This record gives sequence, structure tokens and C-alpha cells, in this order.
Amino acid sequence: GSSWNNCDFETNLCKVFPEFNLQSSWIRRNGRSGMGPPYSDHNGNESAYFLSVSSEMQFSSAALRTSVFLPTDEEHLCQIRYHYWVSQMSRTLMVGLQKLSEDTVTNIWQVSGELRNQWNVNTITINSTEKFEVIFSGMVETQRQGESVAIDDITFSEGC
Repeated sequence: GSSWNNCDFETNLCKVFPEFNLQSSWIRRNGRSGMGPPYSDHNGNESAYFLSVSSEMQFSSAALRTSVFLPTDEEHLCQIRYHYWVSQMSRTLMVGLQKLSEDTVTNIWQVSGELRNQWNVNTITINSTEKFEVIFSGMVETQRQGESVAIDDITFSEGC
């Protein structure tokens, strides 16, 4: 709905990800970039932008961290919906939760290499009694052409 904060990466400005320009491992690109799949965003648009993890290095990990969200309550759970692409077994996408009182990131969702090259969609619900951040982590274990991790259209509900 219109009440969701949407991050479609068509412009660089995405208030939910304040450090985005510092996150050099997530690359904002489109299907025409010459960097391999995916060759379009989740709507099939070749010129529309999404984020993907560079596979130029042997092992690379990219973390995309949100701004701090307030605690959730029963009426306003934080729902995050996102489109994702994970090709080949050496690719992983994880979504983690970091509460401000903790140093560690708790893994709340993960997917590893799916051989079919297509965009999928998922929604996660977060219930937290304290302030928290959400981290989208893409991991590339081996350097091979034609493989990638990508995310697009991340939307956050009012409870976030």
C-alpha cells in the first residue's frame, strides 16, 4: 500500500539506507550494465535499477544496513517485503536483525543458491521490544561468471 516506504533504487536517495553510498560491495545497477544476470529488474525492465553484489573478488560480502527503527508494538509490526535473485550454489542472501543493545546480528531469513534464474519475493515480519536495525547481506563464495545476488523493491510497513 501507499503507507509503505518503498526503496526501488531508481534514484540513489533511499532514506531507509543512510549509508548506502558507503556500501561499495552492493552495486546499484540495471540489466544493461554488462555485469551478468539479472538482466532486468523484477518487473522485467532492463533499464530499471536494483542492487547486486560484485563477484569480482574471490570472496565478497556486502551488508546493507537500515537506519534505526523504533520498537514495534502489537498494532504496528514491522513488515519488510523485498524481491530477491540468488543464482548458483555459491551465493547467499541473508536478512539479519540487530538490536541496539546487542553486538551480534541475529539471522532471521536466509536463502542460498537457487538454480533457476528468476526473481522471487518474500515478506518478513519483525517484532522487537527495543530499537533495531535490519541488515541485508549478500555473499559470494567463488568467482564465476553468470552468477549473482540481487535485491530490488524493498518496502517497509508503517510499523518499521
